[in-house]
Amino acid sequence: MSSKIILLVEDNPDDVLLTRRALQKNNILNELVVAEDGVEALDYLFGRGAHAGRNLGNQPQVILLDIKLPRMDGIEVLRHIRANESTRLLPVVMLTSSTEERDRLETYSLGANSYIRKPVDFQQFMEAVRQIGLYWLVLNESPPVQREGCA
Repeated sequence: MSSKIILLVEDNPDDVLLTRRALQKNNILNELVVAEDGVEALDYLFGRGAHAGRNLGNQPQVILLDIKLPRMDGIEVLRHIRANESTRLLPVVMLTSSTEERDRLETYSLGANSYIRKPVDFQQFMEAVRQIGLYWLVLNESPPVQREGCA
C-alpha cells in the first residue's frame, strides 16, 4: 500500500517550512510534495515536465493550495484539476492568506473542498495543520479509484 501524499502548492519558503514543521510536530509523517507554483503543481498531478513518468496511480490524498502563486494562480490550478477526469475528485483545501470574499466564493464555486485562512500565529497554524491532517488523512474516506473504461 502506498503512502498518503500531501501536495503543498506554496511559493513562500517560510510558509513551506512552517507547514513542514507543523506536520512533523503533529506526527503527520506523510510524504510532503511541494510545488512552488501552479504550473509545477499541474506537472506533478499530470506527470509532465520534471515529473514525467511519475506513477499517476498514486495521487495526493489532499492538495493544500495557495491562491497567490507565480506563473499560474491557485484558482486557475483548481479550474484545471476539476476539469480533468483523472483529478476532478481529489480533495483540494485552499490554504491561503487571502481574505478576499470573491476568492472564497470563486474557489468554492469551482469545487474547492475547504477554504482555510492561514493563521498568523504559529500555535494557531500548528492547530490548523493538525486538524487538516486529522480530517483529510485519517477521517475522510476518499472516493474509490476509478479505472479507465469503468463508470
